[in-house]
Amino acid sequence: MSKSVAVLGCGWLGLPLAKALIAAGYQVNGSTTSEGKIETLASVGIQPYLIHLGETGVEGPVHEFLKGINLLIINIPPGLRKDPGENYTGKMEALLRVVKAASVPRVLFVSSTSVYGDSVGRVTEATPPEPQTESGRQVLAAEQMFRAARGLETIMVRFGGLIGPDRHPVNQLAGKKGLLNGDDPVNLIHLEDCIHLIKTVVINGHWNQVFNGVYPAHPKKALYYTREAIKRGLPVPEYKPSGPGSVGKCVISKNYLEYNYSFYTSIFS
Repeated sequence: MSKSVAVLGCGWLGLPLAKALIAAGYQVNGSTTSEGKIETLASVGIQPYLIHLGETGVEGPVHEFLKGINLLIINIPPGLRKDPGENYTGKMEALLRVVKAASVPRVLFVSSTSVYGDSVGRVTEATPPEPQTESGRQVLAAEQMFRAARGLETIMVRFGGLIGPDRHPVNQLAGKKGLLNGDDPVNLIHLEDCIHLIKTVVINGHWNQVFNGVYPAHPKKALYYTREAIKRGLPVPEYKPSGPGSVGKCVISKNYLEYNYSFYTSIFS
């Protein structure tokens, strides 16, 4: 495969991912919505572009961004928490039109395990998605659009909760009382494993497949977040006792593990 990649969305995950791809010998175009980050991207070897996604079209030099690109990595999460009225699906429809016009042959779409909704028990890539949130529904609709596009090879990577430098759910949970579902398993993945997973499936050409990106250890929430709070010197979160038969959702990356690929950075690190 030609080593020419575009990363749409060089943020918390996209920027270190782009840097890792450059270190692996790829030429990388990267997008940002902030003029202030153009210099940052350029300083690490990324060809930077200022691009905004809208429901009616894509603003900025997107055709130059995609010119000659063999793979587009879409790393744009929905922003429905900040803007509940956002039409994420519309933005992805507008992006897909541009992707087709540019004849981009391959897309890796960074998705979310939110597409599985409130499924309980063991969840794998074979589990039918049943999103319960508007964000999950729009993410699944975007997945389906790209997978159905003619002449386009895709990889869908559904990440669980993202943790890493300056990012961990325990920071928001610390000191809270009366929390529910303490016996449910956690479904998390470290930033370094996100990058490793994406690089691995791209380099090995696992096209037209879905991968769950979740660390294979799933401790109970109450035990895990108590330990993480103590480790960081934070107030311990308090959970209500769970009712009988509470199992929660345990997301397994069956496809990834069947290829004998490893996770390198523990959620306990």
